[in-house]
This record gives sequence, structure tokens and C-alpha cells, in this order.
Amino acid sequence: MVARRLPAGAAGDKMAGVTARLDVLCTGYAAERVASTVALIRDEGVTVVVDPGMVAGRLQILGPLAQLGVDPAAVTDVVFSHHHPDHTLHAALFERARFHDFWAIYQGDVWTERPADGFRLSPSVTLMATPGHTAQDITTLAATDGGLIACTHLWWSQEGPDTDPLAEDQELLERSRVKLLALGPALIVPGHGAPFAPPGN
Repeated sequence: MVARRLPAGAAGDKMAGVTARLDVLCTGYAAERVASTVALIRDEGVTVVVDPGMVAGRLQILGPLAQLGVDPAAVTDVVFSHHHPDHTLHAALFERARFHDFWAIYQGDVWTERPADGFRLSPSVTLMATPGHTAQDITTLAATDGGLIACTHLWWSQEGPDTDPLAEDQELLERSRVKLLALGPALIVPGHGAPFAPPGN
């Protein structure tokens, strides 16, 4: 298993600094079987895993991490794009991490409420509220010298579907897509597929 290294992205004037680095640990899929796309973001003072959910086996996550020299105990933060189990199932691999969702941070027995929208995990990693698939969906934005990368479930994959068959609110999802694309992302890391450049990039 080889982690795919990508040029992580900056949100232009919206985010400070361009220091983050993003690697895809596992490319997801959704057909007869389901796996989430799992990403690793490293920035000043943080090591972040996004959506450590369903995969064929935990080595699909741990193997690429080891290749990148990252100990699971060194992961500082885990972000859930939303609460469906296919995006959260392997969270326990990172027992020392802080866990982020749309309304709080969880660590040990401490529950700290805060809105995710605009919350900064580090100088170059920011959360953004992008409801539609669920009302609680968030996107993780990583700013690097390669442009902006958005880890998001606003798209399942580059191949579609354009209309999310499980969306709680398709119209709201479309508005969230417009809001995200207005930032000019260089790459989208979708919920169940390989990273892709959005139209126009």
C-alpha cells in the first residue's frame, strides 16, 4: 500500500499560510462494498486524519501511515466530515487525538462545544460548514503551496452521482458546493473516490 502524496491547498485570502501537506491514505469507493477516502494532513503543530471510516481492513490506514513515518499515537486530531459510520468506524485507532465534528471537540472525557465553521486546527487547516449530505456535514480545508485542497462529502467521487441519493437536502448541498468552489480549490478529496480537480481548474 502506497500513500498518495498530493499538493495540499490554500484557500487564497481566506486562510493564513501555505504550510500544510496532504496525503491520501486510502482511496474510497461506494458500490457493492463501501470505503471512505481517508486523508492525512500535516501542518505546524498538528497531524490530522480526516474520515477514518470503513475500509477493507485497518492496515489500509495503518500501512500508509507507517510508510509516511507517522505513529497513530502521534495523530493530534481526527475530523469527521459527518457522523455516518462509513466515515468514523476506525476512529479508535487514534486514541490520543482530539475528535472534531460540526459542533464540538472531544478528547478523553472532555466535550468542548464550538461551531466548526471557520475553526482553525492550525495556521493552514480550517473547518467549514458544508451541509447537504447531512445537516452536520463539514469540510476540511488545507492550505499549501500547491493551492487549496478540500476534504469533503459534497461529492462522492469525480464520477458522481451529481445528485446525492442519500442527501438530506439536495438544494442545500448544491449551495454548499457553490460556496466551496468559490474558494477556488485546486483539488477536491471526495467522500468515496480519488482526488480530482474541480471544473475550471
